[in-house]
Amino acid sequence: MEGGSSGTYRGFRDLRVYQLSYELALEVFEITKSFPKEEKYSLVDQVRRSSRSVSANIAEAWYKRRYPKSFVSKLSDSSSEAGETEVWVDFAADHRYLAQEKKVHLLEKYGEVNKMLTGMMNKPEKFCH
Repeated sequence: MEGGSSGTYRGFRDLRVYQLSYELALEVFEITKSFPKEEKYSLVDQVRRSSRSVSANIAEAWYKRRYPKSFVSKLSDSSSEAGETEVWVDFAADHRYLAQEKKVHLLEKYGEVNKMLTGMMNKPEKFCH
């Protein structure tokens, strides 16, 4: 199943897409600790904020499941934040703050997140009631 494996969820924390996006946000936080100080209020702030917003929007979507269009809208917001995070990862790599292998890893993982989110948006009835 797109968001997880069992099909029965007690809450948003059971969704694989939430778990992965949360792990990625923690990873982004750790990675950005080594970025230059002059990036603290620009690139660091932006990539941390967008990476955290992915899982935060998934949690918000979960509580809007009663309204499938609202559920899908919040998942779309989450997907947009994942895309934004990918752009900041590109900038970090191009500025040589981030190793190429780490860039590839993060972009692959955010690709997985977006694939799961798209699956959920295409079949909201699996999650909404």
